[in-house]
Amino acid sequence: MKSKSIPNSIHNSYGNHLIIIGLVVICMFSGISPPLALLLGFVTAQFIENPLKSITSNTINWLLKLSVIGLGFGMNAQSAIQASISSLWLTMGSIVLTLCIGLALGRYLGVDNKISQLISSGTAICGGSAIAAISPIIKADKKQISMALGIVFALNSLALFIFPIIGQYFEMSQYQFGVWCAIAIHDTSSVIGAAEVYGNEALQVATTVKLARALWILPVSLLFMAFSKKSSKKIKIPYFIGLFILAVLANTYLPSIGFVYPYIVHMAKIGLIITLFLIGLGLTKKALKALGAKAMVLGTITWIVVATTTLIAILFTVSQ
Repeated sequence: MKSKSIPNSIHNSYGNHLIIIGLVVICMFSGISPPLALLLGFVTAQFIENPLKSITSNTINWLLKLSVIGLGFGMNAQSAIQASISSLWLTMGSIVLTLCIGLALGRYLGVDNKISQLISSGTAICGGSAIAAISPIIKADKKQISMALGIVFALNSLALFIFPIIGQYFEMSQYQFGVWCAIAIHDTSSVIGAAEVYGNEALQVATTVKLARALWILPVSLLFMAFSKKSSKKIKIPYFIGLFILAVLANTYLPSIGFVYPYIVHMAKIGLIITLFLIGLGLTKKALKALGAKAMVLGTITWIVVATTTLIAILFTVSQ
């Protein structure tokens, strides 16, 4: 009786599963840095196809939220409030500047209006979360959302590598770098990843200021709703920020169980490493080719202008 041969595609699928799972385990236990985790995912994506695409997106979403909440157990409430309040004017100014530049430049370049709105809001507030909040309001389709997300994640990946280098070149303090990361990098994962490379104080400042910046999703969403002719009434608010605040309060005011907090923070940092690896895994050749030249120019110029402007402002006005 002849045995049936197993197709090569099935062999490859099993092999790819094992490779991806093995690399996730390496990210968990090797202690690699956030930029290296992202680079590992990116390099892997150029050689093998991710067989877990159907669950990767949801995993990134939930793992990032849990990691952010976990980091809250290593932060002090008073310091977090001070960092958020002291950087409020920079946050507001950068959001207004980004939206104005992004929308105006998008019209000048002839980029699709909805793509311009998604890229501008994602650059202004918090990357993927802002795009997810704005897209149902302006009724963007899947292609428009995918293109905006791809550009945001591509620029995030670049920021994760170059921001620490720039910070060291200008001899920025931990506090200055944390504020700059939180304001000038789009997505939370890359903000935290870049700040962690720079130092623990930078990580704490960047996380709190970034999440305070994320709360601007609500007023910006209402603004888009007011000016969109056929807008949806749905607004997605990042409710996990409330759990992050509770974690910070627990660390500050419940010292009796403080022995647990360092373990939670450690697990949160591992979660961030895995998240960045999975984000890198999505930066395939096909995904990068689909970004669109004009839209990529729009996202890049807007980001560079805002990053440069905020860098100058922080160097001359933030002294801590």
